[in-house]
Amino acid sequence: MIDRYVQFFKALADEKRQEILQMLEEHDMNVTEICEEFENVTQPTISHHLQILRNCGVIDSRKQGKLIYYYIRRGCISDNCREFFGRFKIEVKGE
Repeated sequence: MIDRYVQFFKALADEKRQEILQMLEEHDMNVTEICEEFENVTQPTISHHLQILRNCGVIDSRKQGKLIYYYIRRGCISDNCREFFGRFKIEVKGE
C-alpha cells in the first residue's frame, strides 16, 4: 500500500507532469497537442511523463481513429489523497 502512495505522489511532484495535468484539466489531448505547449521538450520525454501518470492511475487514454487522447481520472486523485491523509486522521473533502 505504501508503495502505491509513493508512486502516486512522486508522479504528482514533477513540475512538467503538473503542467500536463493542468492542460488535461481543460480538455482531453493527444501527445502531439501536449508537445506543442512545451518548448525544448521532446515527444519521447512527454510520452515518458504520460506513462508515469498513467502507471499510477492519474490519467488514462482512449483511442480515436489513429490518435490516442489522454484524460484525467479525477476519482483516482481524490481517492488516493483521501485514503493517504485518512491514515493520519486528516480529512480531505471530495468534489
